[in-house]
Amino acid sequence: MRLSATALAPLLFLAAAGQAPTAWATDVPTVLEIARKQVETADFRASGHLIRVDASGVRTSYGISIKAHWFPGVLRVLLDIAPPPHSSPNARAHILLEMRPDGKNSIQIAHPGDKAPSALPFDKWSDGPLGPGFSYEDFMEQQYFWLGQAPLEKTTFGARDCDLLKSTPGAPDRTHYAEVKTWLDHGIGFPVYVEKSLKGTGAVKEFTYSGLRHDGGVWSAHQVEEKTRGQAGSTLLIIDRGGTKANLGLGDFSPEQLIRF
Repeated sequence: MRLSATALAPLLFLAAAGQAPTAWATDVPTVLEIARKQVETADFRASGHLIRVDASGVRTSYGISIKAHWFPGVLRVLLDIAPPPHSSPNARAHILLEMRPDGKNSIQIAHPGDKAPSALPFDKWSDGPLGPGFSYEDFMEQQYFWLGQAPLEKTTFGARDCDLLKSTPGAPDRTHYAEVKTWLDHGIGFPVYVEKSLKGTGAVKEFTYSGLRHDGGVWSAHQVEEKTRGQAGSTLLIIDRGGTKANLGLGDFSPEQLIRF
């Protein structure tokens, strides 16, 4: 199936039609089951652009390709980050993210010329290919598997009726976030807005999903825009094309694939 646009953190949010709650949700396990199922059925390819817009409006655009597949007990996401022409060769990168429900997540990275991928230290997870706007950790969307899940509230975002879910990590969860709040469109169970609060600084990153569309039983977004509250500039994730049911296997996420450029 071809998707004209899907958003990444997001791509993990592909939602089958008819799965959303039919009444105002107070049942956290039911909503979590829906969100987790979307992750646990992931099997897709996608490509597009990651764009940083600085305070003066200047744009820096990197190409991005994504492969993701849920294997028993682990979601694997492989990113191919391609900088503009004439950039340093080390700006090109392959990044393998592995998200596990028990919180034992890992990230590996490789650059052209590397003979083997290397583990990305945890203190670097809050950075990203174009800075901390879309961090490496944001591509895992692990909050639905955290131990703390607060009761849902009825709320709105713009003209949309939403269910608000608050997720907080437990001791085993490796994350730089203290909490994540997700506004899920009540009719379709798809996120339209997310707030992620960082540990230590308390800074809030705001993710807005736009251009929602329904294609072949799957909901997707054209764009996700990240803004850090109180700071100028933003980061955009735009997916131009992709497809579900990619039939990916372990070989697509092997160390050999990480060092193959």
